[in-house]
Amino acid sequence: MNAGIIGMGRYLPEKILTNHDLEKMVDTSDEWIRTRTGIEQRRIVAENEKTSDMAYHASVRALEDAGITAEELDMIIVSTVTPDQPFPTVSCMIQERLGATRAAALDISAACAGFMYGVITAKQFIETNAYKNILVIGVETLSSITDWNDRNTAVLFGDGAGAAVIGPVSEGRGILSFELGADGTGGKHLYQKQKDFIFMNGREVFKFAVRQMGESAVNVIEKAGLSKEDVDFLVPHQANIRIMESARQRLDLPEEKMSKTVNLYGNTSAASIPISLVEELEQGKIKDDDVLVMVGFGGGLTWGAIAMRWGR
Repeated sequence: MNAGIIGMGRYLPEKILTNHDLEKMVDTSDEWIRTRTGIEQRRIVAENEKTSDMAYHASVRALEDAGITAEELDMIIVSTVTPDQPFPTVSCMIQERLGATRAAALDISAACAGFMYGVITAKQFIETNAYKNILVIGVETLSSITDWNDRNTAVLFGDGAGAAVIGPVSEGRGILSFELGADGTGGKHLYQKQKDFIFMNGREVFKFAVRQMGESAVNVIEKAGLSKEDVDFLVPHQANIRIMESARQRLDLPEEKMSKTVNLYGNTSAASIPISLVEELEQGKIKDDDVLVMVGFGGGLTWGAIAMRWGR
């Protein structure tokens, strides 16, 4: 039995914060931000909007897309580093709000690689026939831990949520291979202290990401018994256009075969890959039986990649 994605949904806050808005807040410019990151704007939660609210809205859409009810869920996994509170977890809050009375619930924290970690965790339960339907949510309210006076990080982050229902798919489809990894020695380059803002050593994180994104993408292709020529689409973590381009070039893919939403939404951490997946599906860029590579990296330092043949 292969595990795959059988439904997807996303939620983005209404408020848009543009580069021109940021020019009035910190010493930066639209040109500086665009040329170094590829970001033009990002979404920011409303005052009364929380991480669990975004997660809920994305979840409802994913369940509708999968054609199942909340009562059919066996587990809810939420990947986030910005929960509403330490506990109860966001996953428990979503379980109650959806009415998913049968579902186990847990949160995991792997920063921007969180969605990859969540999907691969779900895969194990599905393929061992322990569970049938698992909801995986990547959601972040990074605006709550961003120092808007720090020009190095204020320009990067946005808020949003993406959700996927993981379940059994037809033969030959679904997750073909994966890679998860961590390097705790690099944690000092990207972290958040208790009740403090994000700190990032941009130069070191950039070097790590450029190396690891490309390596992991190639690794999962090889583990799946495929070649670069078999890849139809790349969905990288939307952190920085230069990092994304380095991964695309490692796979010898043309520009139109890589998802690019970083310009619209900025870096939404664990939410970026599912948000991008929904975007490309809505635009018809991903079709049944396409081979996708999804790859992300984040604080920890953590990373994860998946090769998947799309379809139910």
